[in-house]
Amino acid sequence: MTDLTVAQAAALLREFDDVLILTHVRPDGDTVGCAAGLCAGLRKLGKRAYLLENDGKTRTTAPYMAPYEAPEGFVPTHVVSTDIAVTDLFPKNAEQYKNRVDLAIDHHPSFARFGRANMVRTGAGACGEIIYDILKELGPVTTEMALPLYVAISTDTGCFQYSNTTANTHRVAAELLDTGIDYRTVNQVFFRTKSRKRLELEGDMLAGMEFYDGGRIVVMKVPISLMERVGADETDAEDLSSLGGQIEGTDCGITMRELRPDVWKFSVRTGPRINASVVCAELGGGGHAAAAGCTMEAPMAEAKQKMLAAVEKTTGKFTD
Repeated sequence: MTDLTVAQAAALLREFDDVLILTHVRPDGDTVGCAAGLCAGLRKLGKRAYLLENDGKTRTTAPYMAPYEAPEGFVPTHVVSTDIAVTDLFPKNAEQYKNRVDLAIDHHPSFARFGRANMVRTGAGACGEIIYDILKELGPVTTEMALPLYVAISTDTGCFQYSNTTANTHRVAAELLDTGIDYRTVNQVFFRTKSRKRLELEGDMLAGMEFYDGGRIVVMKVPISLMERVGADETDAEDLSSLGGQIEGTDCGITMRELRPDVWKFSVRTGPRINASVVCAELGGGGHAAAAGCTMEAPMAEAKQKMLAAVEKTTGKFTD
């Protein structure tokens, strides 16, 4: 397994053809935007390149995948992954490629370097910044590449509000805007529009929130029963984890989402006091210092207590 520079990654991609690009399970704007932008860049070079279909896509991410999805029967010669830290995050239909990834591109500190070659930059605010540098190395970045990359970078930084946003993030975003993309629509759809069902979900989460450690930690729960009662789908539930970080006085927001009966996906968002990646690593997960996640199989109360114990282990005994 080799770690590549941007120039080396670009040179490797020039050699590839018949490329299949993978996105992670429950795909967000970052992985989808990276994959779509890279696919557009490879096609500009005359390559045959496609995205592997991902049944976790939502109404907001699907339009960026649709033009690039692989036709039935496509057999790739090379496989590339974007914004996937570990192979456990491969969708079910991507598991056949776990040992076939020729190039893995990522920015997570927990990145497992599972590719035959790897391009990682843990200091990047979003994986889209890395893809952008690679595409610049391959030639001019067009609007077709720039639009999904803007989706990738803006969503992974919370529209440039999260602590992972850097000066370089803004520089890359400005260069993407210079290509003439319709960033206003992206911002409206991803950051300024909520369905009624989404608002119902948030209302229930806020009504049932629990505070710990002197009010600095908030836990919010999204059981299957809530999703069913509201009639919500994956689009309505996108990025619910951002809600906890908006509560005054908290520096650790824990969102519990029930994926299947007694199977909980934890999303942890933290300030400088708590390293979310260290917390989630205690439970088999990982991510960034300020944003990480893990999955646990246990009844709700037990799962919550295990997560709180992991937080307490890294911070010291709670004040209450």
